[in-house]
Amino acid sequence: MKDLVEIIAKSLVEKPDEVMVTQREDAGAIVVELKVAQSDMGKVIGKQGRIAKAIRTVVKAASARESKKVIVDIVDADKE
Repeated sequence: MKDLVEIIAKSLVEKPDEVMVTQREDAGAIVVELKVAQSDMGKVIGKQGRIAKAIRTVVKAASARESKKVIVDIVDADKE
């Protein structure tokens, strides 16, 4: 799932070298965290969250074969 999110995010942003994707197991779910440059946050989230929702939908469809839930978090890199 990590690779899928990374490919999608890098194709959306203007600074693909600043895209960071991490994956971890958390309470029976796979959590994928996506970090992008602050100037690219709007491109990844989209108007009214449409792009973010589309990313989550694609990841959910790709993970349908696995029995684990996949959560995609878009994290603000400046707040960490």
